[in-house]
Amino acid sequence: MRAKQMRQGILIGITVLVACWLMWLIWGLIGKAQIAVSEARDAQRQYKELEGRKQSLEANLSALNTDRGRDAVMRTTFGVAKPGEEVVVVVPPATATPTTTSSWWQRILNWF
Repeated sequence: MRAKQMRQGILIGITVLVACWLMWLIWGLIGKAQIAVSEARDAQRQYKELEGRKQSLEANLSALNTDRGRDAVMRTTFGVAKPGEEVVVVVPPATATPTTTSSWWQRILNWF
């Protein structure tokens, strides 16, 4: 009877150890699954950003395939003008600064 109880105790101990080991493995799998899900979301977000950039670049390419588009890029990039065109420079009006004369007392204080 004593041997039977000892065998049952050993089996229960081994069962508990195996259960703990399995729980630890499951916990690790859950962590890896969470990492995989977050990485998949990041990859989808990056894919959407790249798709938007691809559409933008395709629109730019289609604009560059026209004479008008090439002309606009040349003008903005290299500052080129067509024959007969002139450059107009708009200068803002000079702001008048009020001239005030300081008192004799202020001039003495400015020395220090």
